[in-house]
Amino acid sequence: MKSDTKPNVCVVGLGYIGLPTAAIIARAGCKVLGVDVSEQVVETINRGEIHIEEVDLDGLVQGVVSRGLLSAATRPEAADVFVIAVPTPFDDNHAPDISYVLSAGRAIAPVLKQGDVIILESTSPVGTTEQLRDMICEQRPDLKCPGRTGQTPDISIAYCPERVLPGKILEELTNNDRSIGGISPRCARKALAFYKRFVRGECITTDARSAEMTKLVENAYRDVNIAFANELSIISDRMGLDVWEVIRLANRHPRVNILQPGPGVGGHCIAVDPWFIVHGAPEESPLIRTARGVNDGKIRHVIGHAEALVEAHPNARVACLGLAFKANIDDFRESPARLVAATLARKFGSRIQVVEPYAAELPIEFTGTGATLIDIDTALEECDILIALVDHDIFRVVPLAERADKLVYDTRGIWPDQPKAVPVLAEDLRLAG
Repeated sequence: MKSDTKPNVCVVGLGYIGLPTAAIIARAGCKVLGVDVSEQVVETINRGEIHIEEVDLDGLVQGVVSRGLLSAATRPEAADVFVIAVPTPFDDNHAPDISYVLSAGRAIAPVLKQGDVIILESTSPVGTTEQLRDMICEQRPDLKCPGRTGQTPDISIAYCPERVLPGKILEELTNNDRSIGGISPRCARKALAFYKRFVRGECITTDARSAEMTKLVENAYRDVNIAFANELSIISDRMGLDVWEVIRLANRHPRVNILQPGPGVGGHCIAVDPWFIVHGAPEESPLIRTARGVNDGKIRHVIGHAEALVEAHPNARVACLGLAFKANIDDFRESPARLVAATLARKFGSRIQVVEPYAAELPIEFTGTGATLIDIDTALEECDILIALVDHDIFRVVPLAERADKLVYDTRGIWPDQPKAVPVLAEDLRLAG
């Protein structure tokens, strides 16, 4: 492939990162084939439509599909650059599962040719890019792989994680800096040349293992800082303090910047990635492990207080506000709000209503509970208790006049003018006394 020729690109995985990435690359003039195991996703994209909620993504996808720059299929085809953006979950023991990454590698191996560039974007444990390389070497012994040959390799393999904020993915894919880690410096340079076609932020090259660790460290840092805020909120509950007021005042110190607490931590990054570090170095990561425990424990704390509030008012109808893991998105992965609402629905049945403006129906765990999906206006008219779990803008703008007669448990601090309604639990009295 000549340097002045726009490469053909194959993006494997068309989820919250893969589809926006494919669309951004296509907007830069490259012809892109997106690959996904879901035929429904493939058909949706080929109609110029989208299956996820993201600001401005619908218009972008419609445009690049109509111009013939983006299409979708269930199988990879020959290309010049392959970008892998598939899930990397963990199991019940918090061990990372890279099977989707390796499956993607096996899928592209038959169509690889000399000169191709393979880039892994999935958040991965340290060493995953090398495992991907080793698997491709086994599948294609006719290709000389980087780090496995004394000659010039036939292909280049690199790791380049995304670092984006849902709701601003298109903007941040373009403008944020990128860490590009190659199996070799040559691999990093090949990947760098590709990313400079559509990334305005600074692209910094390093080795693959350092780039993998950088991504994990970024999210572990966030998790540890959120854990401090969440632990502070639990302490404040037990001492009868307003945590929002405490944080507001503490942040007036010129070198203090405490984050805002919530009902826990969700999403496929911050709630997951720290475990990859812990799994790789269990004896050396007590702080990161503890932070994960604090944030998961905050979910149980919220459930306990919510249950006490509902039990104290046996005839009250309850509205759980939000299921997403953060505001103004439709992503419910690892969402503490979803777990809280589902737990309440299983215990209290049809007394529980759910308001989630980014959902057309309730997730599967609500089946058979009697809980129903309603809008915010219905909740304000019919429900006696409001449990704010997500700080969607549509919830923030509800004035005090419309909720003054409600019992409110605000886990996000969106209504500082609301009288507190959460009962003090017996354990709080013991620990505070």
